[in-house]
Amino acid sequence: MSSLADAANEADAFAEEGKERELSQLRAEWDDELEAAARTSDFRERAVAYRAIGQFRFRTKRELLRRGLEDDSPAVRGSALLALEKLSRDHPGDVNDVRSLLHELLTHDGNEAVRRLAVVALRNGSARPDTIQILSSLGDDDEQPRELRETATKVAQLLRRKSTK
Repeated sequence: MSSLADAANEADAFAEEGKERELSQLRAEWDDELEAAARTSDFRERAVAYRAIGQFRFRTKRELLRRGLEDDSPAVRGSALLALEKLSRDHPGDVNDVRSLLHELLTHDGNEAVRRLAVVALRNGSARPDTIQILSSLGDDDEQPRELRETATKVAQLLRRKSTK
């Protein structure tokens, strides 16, 4: 295996195929390297590491993932959001645990892609009224970028439907 990114891609394939034993072995093999990459000064390596958390389905790295959501680099924040979205598909509590941070990214981050990824991650959380309100307001704000407004509107509608089930 040549790199963390390659290992993460292989881990993602194992997870999709339900190969839990192989995935577990790969996690054990790459755990230390992932931790080191997440702490390096090179934002590109950090971005790969944070994205890998999701690809490895590394549920034990949720606290590390939180640090990625607070990183100075938009690329790292985006990678952490991608990982959170993947981890939270079956575990809405992962989104709920960092909801206030996601609200902050959604409303104040200077990077539009990061803001859109925060919206997408919120889709997997519980349908809380405060989140629905923030998303609805964002969707109605003509001063926001079109893609962000459209994504926020769709996720707000999805969460409203979820709350009535």
